[in-house]
Amino acid sequence: MVLIAAYRREFVSPTNLYIVSRQVAFTAIVSLGVFFVILTSGIDLSIGSVVGLSGVLCGIAMAAGVPAWLAVGVGLLTGAVIGAINGGIVAYVGVTSFIVTLGMLSMARGAVLVLTHGDSIRAIPDSFIRVGLADIAGVPVPVVVLAVIAAAAHVVLTYTVFGRRVYAVGGNEEATELSGINVRRVKFFTYVISSTLSSVTGILFIARFRSAQANAGLGMELDAIAATVIGGTSLMGGQGSVLGVLIGATIMGVIRNGLVLMDVSAYLQELIIGAIIVLAATLDVVRSRRRAR
Repeated sequence: MVLIAAYRREFVSPTNLYIVSRQVAFTAIVSLGVFFVILTSGIDLSIGSVVGLSGVLCGIAMAAGVPAWLAVGVGLLTGAVIGAINGGIVAYVGVTSFIVTLGMLSMARGAVLVLTHGDSIRAIPDSFIRVGLADIAGVPVPVVVLAVIAAAAHVVLTYTVFGRRVYAVGGNEEATELSGINVRRVKFFTYVISSTLSSVTGILFIARFRSAQANAGLGMELDAIAATVIGGTSLMGGQGSVLGVLIGATIMGVIRNGLVLMDVSAYLQELIIGAIIVLAATLDVVRSRRRAR
C-alpha cells in the first residue's frame, strides 16, 4: 500500500479511498459468505454467478414494476435457493463441493445469458439507485451493509452453537459426527449463507452500475476465495476469523485498485491476481503442515 501511494499519490486521495472502500465492501460481503463454507473444508465456486443471477432477477422484477423491497426479496431468495441446492447435493447426496459448485457456476451464468441475451436491464427505479449510492454519515451504503453483515457473522461464529459446530466440522468432521452433531445440516446451511450473501452483493451492484448487468460478478469467486485465504482462513477448514477475511478483502481491493492506477494492462492484472491466489494457497498448505508438527 505504501509503495502504491509512493508511485501514485492519487491513491491516498479521499475520492480514491472512497472508491476503494466500496469495492472492498462488495468483495468482502461475498468473501464472508464463502468463509462459512471454507470453514467446513468445502468450497463454493458458484458465488460469482450467483451475484450475477440474483442481480438480474432482482432487476427483472423491478423492471416489471414490482416494488423495490419485494424485488430485493426476489434477489435474496434466488441466492438462498441456489445455496440450498448446492448444500443439499453436497451434504445429503455426498457429491464433492468442487464439482457441485463448478456445475452451478456454469448453470447460473447460463441462466443469466438466457434471461438477458447478454444485455443489461436498465429500467431500474431512480429511488433504488439513490439509496444504493447514498452515504450514511459519510460512509457508503455498501460499507454500512458490510459492517452489519460482518458483525452478525462474528456473533454467529463466536457466540452461537451453530458457529462452534461450523468450526468443529472443519476441524474434524468424523469426530464431530460421532459426538452427535448433525454434520449434514451444518454443511447445508453454510452453503445457503454463502449464496445468500453473494446475492446481497448482486443487489448492491444494481445501484452501482445503475442497471442489472449480465456480466456482474464474473470471476468474483477468485477474489473472494483469495481474500479469505489471504486473511488466514485454512482451506483445510476449522480455522479463520471474520477480521481476517476483512483484512484479506482489503488487501485484494488495494491490489486491484493499485494495478489500475499504475496503468497495468488488464491481461497482466489477471496474471498477477492468479499468482497471488496460487501463493496464498501454497502458504496455507505450509501453515497447515507446520501446525500439524
